[in-house]
Amino acid sequence: MQDKSSFYITTPIYYVNDIPHIGHAYTTVVCDTIARFMRWRGKEVRFLTGTDEHGQKVEKSAIESSLEPQIFTDKVSERFKNLTNQFNITNDDFIRTTEERHKKSVTSLWNTLLKNGNIYLDKYSGWYSVRDEAFYNIDELSENNKGEKIAPNGSILEWIEEPSFFFKLSSWQENLLKFYKKNPNFVSPKSRYNEVLSFVSNGLEDLSISRTSFKWGISVPHENNHVIYVWLDALTNYISALEYPDNKSQLWKKFWPADIHVVGKDILRFHAVYWPAFLMAAQIEPPKKIFAHGWWTVDGEKMSKSTGNVVDPFKIISEYGLDQFKYFLLREMRFGKDGNFSEKSLISRINADLSNDLGNLVQRVLIFVYKNCEGSIPKPNKFLKVDNLLLTEMNQTKDKVIKLMDEYLLTDSLEEIWKIIKKCNSYTDNQAPWVLKKENTSRMNTVLYVLLTLIKKISFLTQSFIPDGSRKVLNQLSIPLEERSHEYYDKKLEYNTSIPEPEAIFPRIDKKI
Repeated sequence: MQDKSSFYITTPIYYVNDIPHIGHAYTTVVCDTIARFMRWRGKEVRFLTGTDEHGQKVEKSAIESSLEPQIFTDKVSERFKNLTNQFNITNDDFIRTTEERHKKSVTSLWNTLLKNGNIYLDKYSGWYSVRDEAFYNIDELSENNKGEKIAPNGSILEWIEEPSFFFKLSSWQENLLKFYKKNPNFVSPKSRYNEVLSFVSNGLEDLSISRTSFKWGISVPHENNHVIYVWLDALTNYISALEYPDNKSQLWKKFWPADIHVVGKDILRFHAVYWPAFLMAAQIEPPKKIFAHGWWTVDGEKMSKSTGNVVDPFKIISEYGLDQFKYFLLREMRFGKDGNFSEKSLISRINADLSNDLGNLVQRVLIFVYKNCEGSIPKPNKFLKVDNLLLTEMNQTKDKVIKLMDEYLLTDSLEEIWKIIKKCNSYTDNQAPWVLKKENTSRMNTVLYVLLTLIKKISFLTQSFIPDGSRKVLNQLSIPLEERSHEYYDKKLEYNTSIPEPEAIFPRIDKKI
């Protein structure tokens, strides 16, 4: 059983047949934001990402590139590592399914399932998607204008017949249904939970879990002509990274079951049906939650290589900034829904929210303090009702954000933070310290101290979402690095503390689209 003070979060492991795009960036940023927030709360976090490197699709891509599969996967996997590096992602581990530690875990899981009577050998025939690495039932199929069979997501299917080992998925139907009903928050959002419940309630067929039509994968133990089905292989990464099957491992004891697997809605079935069934059959506790997020469109259109509208996340951050892009991703797509990317919307978010709201608040207050308070935090005097009300609301905002983040509602959390930012700007306008400078310096000092306190607390909350900008603000407030966690949230600013000359945090973008 997982340690209550610990927190384990994972991205899906990304398939290495293509380069990272906005969808990969979004999922990784979401997980990083949650991981950062949980660390800020004082939890010991384990954050896993990585790459899925086996299967027919990878084998074909390697052949087309005239490369050995391992060399091909090394090359593409490095691009995803670059994503974590360039996006300043705080993952604790990067798993690759071609690693020996992973192969060992997959083989062990296979042997356990076999020993427990959940695997048998038979022959499989059915409609198969190379792109999805999945078979589809006849009632899920349609035809395109060429007469080809296609899956619900549009992938082209081919008829396959081959000997295969099967997992007795059908025998776990009732156990899965009982588990879902006992754990109604296992799948989020609710619409996806209902989708999974309906799928399983309609009946489960046994699952083909080996292939003989290609070789690039982990061999079935003692059956070298079979490779283990890519999804059984890939899903095991979540426990191979915790040293499974060593149940005495500190990583295993501390972090399993996972608190949350974050996945795209297109791979929900594998995570919410197959994965818990595999685990139950191996007598392993399932994860606590599967969260399925939506898809990105670009300027209202489906993203695809054929239309040339795939968004390159590396190009975006080089032009607009990392925090700026992160903020847009988290604010624009409500977690669990679909979202739309456009450069116009990105620029609008940067200018309206980051530059005008947050940047303007920080700049005008800090510059005023620097120029009129001898470059140090002023000593406050008596707080008025208006001061105390806003400070109380700030603390209420913190409580709201913690509650929302516990439910993984990132967009809602940002909306609450921005409400208080706007109120701080209104407070600044109404109290007008530039007028008080001429009329009542004692009151001016109090107003400025209140504003600096609010900016500090806002920056504490935004650290997980826009870490670089928040770090710069806290540096300008001379907050020590070791005093930026949750436990120091209420620590009072020490007056007469020197602050450095302020610098702009989020400059406006003047580019016309």
